[in-house]
Amino acid sequence: MKVDPSVISALSLDPATTTVTAYGSSGFNATAKISTTLKSGTQKYYFMKTAAGKNAEIMFRGEHASLNAVHGAVSSLCPASLVTGVSDDGTAYLVTDFIDMSSCFSGDGTARPSGLSLAAKIAKLHTTPAPIPEGFSKPVFGFPETTCCGNTAQRNDYKESWADFYAQNRLLAILDRCERNNGEDTEFGSLVEQTVKSVVPWLLGDDRLDDGRGVTPVVIHGDLWSGNKGRGRIGGKGAVEDIVFDPSAVYGHNEYELGIMNMFGGFDTSFFDEYHRICPKASPIEEYEDRVTLYELYVFDLL
Repeated sequence: MKVDPSVISALSLDPATTTVTAYGSSGFNATAKISTTLKSGTQKYYFMKTAAGKNAEIMFRGEHASLNAVHGAVSSLCPASLVTGVSDDGTAYLVTDFIDMSSCFSGDGTARPSGLSLAAKIAKLHTTPAPIPEGFSKPVFGFPETTCCGNTAQRNDYKESWADFYAQNRLLAILDRCERNNGEDTEFGSLVEQTVKSVVPWLLGDDRLDDGRGVTPVVIHGDLWSGNKGRGRIGGKGAVEDIVFDPSAVYGHNEYELGIMNMFGGFDTSFFDEYHRICPKASPIEEYEDRVTLYELYVFDLL
């Protein structure tokens, strides 16, 4: 199995000492491990995804930006993405740091872990303010790239209001997709539109959240369920860490993340207790469960 010349060039690898082998599995892509020998004689590994088609190119661009947004906020939480592109034969690729997720190691014996639990890392992620995008004077809600949750492309054009973003870019966007793929469903459409008109402003409006202060956009993984977390060594070296992968990032309300986390499980009471000690529930606290349920609605609509 040969490494595509465009990947060799992008990573400045020596083709004579570089090989690629199938590694792991993915529902949408082929996955592989790139092995190379550096001039120093040491081995270096990378993880690569490949897939054909324009949708794959869009998906990988979104994942590339998402990984680097998460890694930039909490470097021990996920691998950095190194390059994404399209090879000469039209195959899209994404190359990231390699994660050694073998269950038979306990680290290299000398490396020190970050000392942060998964709950503390997610809380740190969710308290990292979004950057200010070009053309704006403050952080706003959205993301610079289209991202994909599963195989569903998500609109991420910027909005100054979180309620507007969630209504327009998530609920109404998924309604539009459903109607284009399956035809119009009057009852379903009416329910979504009523939710957008009445429920979203009531639960997520700036005049409602955090005593009228609204919420600050922070870095969100975007597809954080039990299948997208694990333990491993980023770069295949150092200490074993709690890690996440396959993000579909957005700059949004931290509780948006909790919808999918709550819906699919894998995060127990002790996780949320620790998380909320660092990243408290927004006020009104008595509406917290309603907000999480509202965020779950988008995930239900994706299925």
